[in-house]
Amino acid sequence: MSVISDRDTVSAAPEATVSSTSQTHEQRPAYVLPGLPMSIVTWAVVGTSIGLLFAGNSGLLVGIILIIIFLPLLGGVFTVQPNEARVLTLLGRYNGSVTKAGLWWCNPFARRKKVSLRVRNFQSERIKVNDASGNPIEIAAVVVWRITDTAKAMFDVADYEQFVTVQSETSLRHLANEYPYDDYKAERVSLRGNADEVGTALQDELQARLHLAGIEILETRLTHLAYAPEIAEVMLRRQQAEAIVAARRTMVQGAVGLVQMALAQLADSDLVELDTERKATMVSNLMVVLSGDHSPSPVINTGTLYG
Repeated sequence: MSVISDRDTVSAAPEATVSSTSQTHEQRPAYVLPGLPMSIVTWAVVGTSIGLLFAGNSGLLVGIILIIIFLPLLGGVFTVQPNEARVLTLLGRYNGSVTKAGLWWCNPFARRKKVSLRVRNFQSERIKVNDASGNPIEIAAVVVWRITDTAKAMFDVADYEQFVTVQSETSLRHLANEYPYDDYKAERVSLRGNADEVGTALQDELQARLHLAGIEILETRLTHLAYAPEIAEVMLRRQQAEAIVAARRTMVQGAVGLVQMALAQLADSDLVELDTERKATMVSNLMVVLSGDHSPSPVINTGTLYG
């Protein structure tokens, strides 16, 4: 029987950390100006400059100079849509981020990288891994996330979407190694019996891994959980056997309570006086009737218990 990864291998996977020699970035607002006034002023100057081109020799030189200076400024006008950001860089340096929607103007030589701030879903593939009890299981999850720090997302990881994918699957494997599939012990948290606690644990671990990429985890949920096909039939029979044992235990506890109540009421009513042997016989008959799988078949005894 083979599985993709074992407990030791997954547990040894390093947490996503930043090297002490790596430079981390923090999002900060970029210096920008309202785009509409800048567009109006620039077009007005360019229009005036075009008029000066026809004003004679003196105006021709001034017009050419103004066009050369102001026409490139129009390249600095850009728009930001709702739930969108623009990350500005100039000469290889981070100049800040624009997160407010609207028409803006910045240095026309600055590069403007678009980053979406919308909420996204990631649906993991079904992966095969050992649970805490060593049983191979299939598990999958959905991760709801969004970018909260555009600088970290753009400059601290190579590809933040791929980073989310890899770290989500790594966290899911580690989670499956930490918990058993089923709650064979009542006090132990299991993947099947404690969905909310398992989801919270997955969210906390994934948030710790993705913090360095400026990503916030909003929700995590298991979407698929099953035993691997090679042991599914065996584990199903085990679950059925445990269910039968649990049902029998409940039936016996209830039957004992009913027998105790019946003996107590008979003793209080003085309806019949039972010695030890008759009580034992009565208890035996009641336990058979109350704990049996089928309806009892009554037998009428016309004699006595002793003869």
